Amino acid sequence: MDNLPILLLYGLVLCTFFAVSFTSQNLRMPSVLVYILLGVATASLIADSHTIHTAAEIGIVLLFFILGMEFPLARMVAISKKIWPAGLLDAGLNLVVPLTLCLAFGLDILSAVVIGSVAYATSSSISAKLLEEQKRLANPETEFILALLIFEDLVAPILVSFIAGAASGEQLTGGFVGFLLVKIALLALGAIVIGYFGFRRLEVFLTRHMQKDWMPLLAAGIALAYAGLALALGLSEILGAFLAGVMLSESGKSTDLEHLLRPLRDITLPFFFFWFGTTISFGQGVPLLALMVILIGWAVVGKILTGFAGGRIYGLSVKVSLRAGLCLVHRGEFSAIIASMALAHLRVFSGIYILVTAFFGVYFFQKAPVLASWVYRRITPASQTIGSQK
Repeated sequence: MDNLPILLLYGLVLCTFFAVSFTSQNLRMPSVLVYILLGVATASLIADSHTIHTAAEIGIVLLFFILGMEFPLARMVAISKKIWPAGLLDAGLNLVVPLTLCLAFGLDILSAVVIGSVAYATSSSISAKLLEEQKRLANPETEFILALLIFEDLVAPILVSFIAGAASGEQLTGGFVGFLLVKIALLALGAIVIGYFGFRRLEVFLTRHMQKDWMPLLAAGIALAYAGLALALGLSEILGAFLAGVMLSESGKSTDLEHLLRPLRDITLPFFFFWFGTTISFGQGVPLLALMVILIGWAVVGKILTGFAGGRIYGLSVKVSLRAGLCLVHRGEFSAIIASMALAHLRVFSGIYILVTAFFGVYFFQKAPVLASWVYRRITPASQTIGSQK
């Protein structure tokens, strides 16, 4: 495919994305899954396409850059104070437990960390889409779900950087981990200093020139440059992109900047999921089938336990906490990012895991009100169900 003129290649792929996205919307399927399936189906045609991979990398950088703009420093501190007990429970059940299961099946530590990280985070994009489609944005559990997703999104770039550093061939020694943490801390400190002492003072400038045609150039340039700096330090580009978004959020104009870059993100991000699908080959069969079955089962159980127990800690009622847990099963973009860094057989394993848990997650999300009410009636005496929170 790289032999095609680049404009023809991009044009054909974008038209295909349009058709697939339109169809998935009518079928009420998350477009993320359909893009991955499309990549799997066309892997023999697209494999090793540098042009597709370049667009994919820009898309994932813009995704985390825009995500970072949602988190001014004050908001990150406020969220962490309220959600950290549920966030730590989530990490224990859905990162540490899968990692431990992988080690029990004989995987090496790096492979176990990769699979554990793939199993960790609920898909933010699928969650946002389903909350909007199902008209549940005003539900009492929605704030908790979004807060937990934010906690996962804060952990995600650090996990990616750790895996990227380890995948470069470094031994997982105490010195390596310490040096990696120092680099992450320096990159984060640089973003805080630039944001607090630089962009915080540019609100008037940004307000005056927000509608100028060169403003997207500034925002995209900062995103790509800081992502590239992270790569130069041996870290993940998504950590740099996320921190670049945090920097710009201090300007107070993140909503306007996000509006400018969303069209570019929406064009390039599907390339990432499509490219990830092209890296999955089933020629060697399904690896580690027994482990996969166990992890898929735990993907459901672990997230439901997280939502229920974490929701109760957060202050939600029993029924609402049950509903929250049923809405957290699906994995998606973060899992795909981690899986794209894995060895070939682990990409196959991870790709199947992501697709299966995403389909299960969409089903449980859609049925959550009915299932939560059904379970609640059976675990709660009839006298206590009267007046319970809906």
